[in-house]
Amino acid sequence: MLPSGIQQESAPGRPLGRFVPVEGSVPTTPHLAPTPPQPIVLPVTEGTGPAATVPAPRDGDPELVQHADDLDTRAADQEDQEEQAEESTAVVEETRQPTGPAAPAYDDAERAAVLKVMRERRDIRNGFRSDPIPHEVLLRVLEAAHTAPSVGHSQPWDFVVIRSADTRRTMHELAMRQRDAYAKSLPKGRAKQFKELKIEAILDTPVNIVVTADPTRGGRHTLGRHTQPQMAPYSAALAVENLWLAARAEGLGVGWVSFFDEREMVRALGLPEHLEVIAYLCVGYVDEFPDEPELLQAGWSKRRPLSWVVHEETYGRRALPGEEPHDLLAETVAQIRPLDAKALGEAWERQKRMTKPAGALGMLEIISAQLSGLSRQCPPPIPEPAAVAIFAGDHGVHAQGVTPWPQEVTAQMVANFLGGGAVCNAFAGQVGAEVCVVDVGVAADLPATPGLLPRKVRAGTSDMTTGPAMTREEAKQAIEVGIETARDLVAAGNKALLTGEMGIANTTASAALISVFTGADAAEVTGRGTGINDETLARKTEVVRRAIEVHQPDPADPIGVLAAIGGFEHAALVGLLLGGASLRTPVILDGVSAGAAALVARAIAPEVLAACIAGHRSAEPGHVAALNKLGLRPLVDLDLRLGEGTGALLALPLVQSTARAMHEVATFDSAGVTEK
Repeated sequence: MLPSGIQQESAPGRPLGRFVPVEGSVPTTPHLAPTPPQPIVLPVTEGTGPAATVPAPRDGDPELVQHADDLDTRAADQEDQEEQAEESTAVVEETRQPTGPAAPAYDDAERAAVLKVMRERRDIRNGFRSDPIPHEVLLRVLEAAHTAPSVGHSQPWDFVVIRSADTRRTMHELAMRQRDAYAKSLPKGRAKQFKELKIEAILDTPVNIVVTADPTRGGRHTLGRHTQPQMAPYSAALAVENLWLAARAEGLGVGWVSFFDEREMVRALGLPEHLEVIAYLCVGYVDEFPDEPELLQAGWSKRRPLSWVVHEETYGRRALPGEEPHDLLAETVAQIRPLDAKALGEAWERQKRMTKPAGALGMLEIISAQLSGLSRQCPPPIPEPAAVAIFAGDHGVHAQGVTPWPQEVTAQMVANFLGGGAVCNAFAGQVGAEVCVVDVGVAADLPATPGLLPRKVRAGTSDMTTGPAMTREEAKQAIEVGIETARDLVAAGNKALLTGEMGIANTTASAALISVFTGADAAEVTGRGTGINDETLARKTEVVRRAIEVHQPDPADPIGVLAAIGGFEHAALVGLLLGGASLRTPVILDGVSAGAAALVARAIAPEVLAACIAGHRSAEPGHVAALNKLGLRPLVDLDLRLGEGTGALLALPLVQSTARAMHEVATFDSAGVTEK
């Protein structure tokens, strides 16, 4: 059967398939093995002619000798049987014991030189010189690229060296068009930052090099590409790295330009249509190599620590060589510190000297001092760009009739977030924040969609009135999702995190959490959520009370409480708060679910509140109780009860304004204003 299910039929005299003509020339098959260095004489058998001689090359390597016995003529099935036997034997054989010393390493100076060029390699966009590149230097760089490893020794790369000013102008125009398109896709906070970046040096460099990958090279049976055809571009990317390192050793800067439509570039350069463009590189001498990557200097992103990305035996079991695996939650909590006293004091002093009456900005002065203490600097960084993380999950307690909304609305709203049609999208667009949507426990299977982070712990929690909502391990896993999200967003350059959530029936779990950590009765902290009637409210309150009676959760065991009566999105919010605090990044809290999560996070690590700013006060009564217990004053009070991060988004400009005032408002001395 053909893959489509169509029966394959044959007819006499008619081939089963046909060749489809293509434009361009068909590449010849490269030599897959070296020519033997000595003549090979094939043995003469009875009834055959004289021996056939295969001539050797004139300059063959005397050590590479091929004999007629090496030309195996065994049947294919015999080979398969022998290979299987060899593989079976290999499985049971013990690891070969070394019989002598290992191959020598480089000496200290050589090793230091190799590591130095790796550490000091930079993606350069500024400071190129017009000095020509000598042919012998460029040749050495290309030779280094050509010695790169490749899967199956396929060597799928080609290098198109461009010097023509006309060609470079054409490529520059293509790149500018894609730059403009990308800029329009960014949130305002990011777009403002991107506007200041130089993203290419096509016209500033004497040489541009296009690195391509040929997925057809080596034929359909290329070693190593049977199950992973993408090995051709991966191998070509290794050639790019070799080129880059060799260029750095020669004092040449390299800038990788990725602002191209690949097919548009192929047509503009007249490349064969079957080639894949791997990199467009701008190469030239530079005034200097920056100490740090240019994007790091510009604050566009941060370097992730090695400890975040090394896993022992299985993903998530993080450990550096020679160290014991570390617990992500414990590591994060250990990194949370109180506000810096020195920066805090400097902020209060600066507030007194600013050209305004002391205390005239009210709570905003407190927030600005908090930002200074958190960042350990005064004035503090302006928290821009910012991202709202919306964690989505479903709840088993929905079965108790605590809301008239069907559970499938959670998945539908996730699709709405991703499509840009929710209130949070409108607010985020207005204030310039990025919207990050995380599936941490939605009951439905969500399709892969740009902007969706698939981090599902389980398809919804269990009914907390009949058993724990989740296991302790699941609660911890969801917390780690939040920590990882905080790390990713901060490493991407965000300077403020906002909490958001989506989950039908999640205010029921929020009320239960708040009741346990505040000691308030269920009736005092259970609200109408999505606007339920009195009958449903009474049922919801009773459900909260019953869940607490079933589990008797101990607030001294916050993860146990979370596992018993919380939601996956609550746990992820706890992780976001802990992760943000550990990275000394402000976290603006949204409504009742964020308040419930903050109570759990504070029970785990009390100093987490140093990073927390209450964005607003929800109309949910439980949120008021949570804020009072946390000692947080909200910036906005508009009777909101939507969630999605909407209240936090409205508060974001206020938080940013406090930091900007610290930077831009003059002091009495500098402005020449007389104090009272």
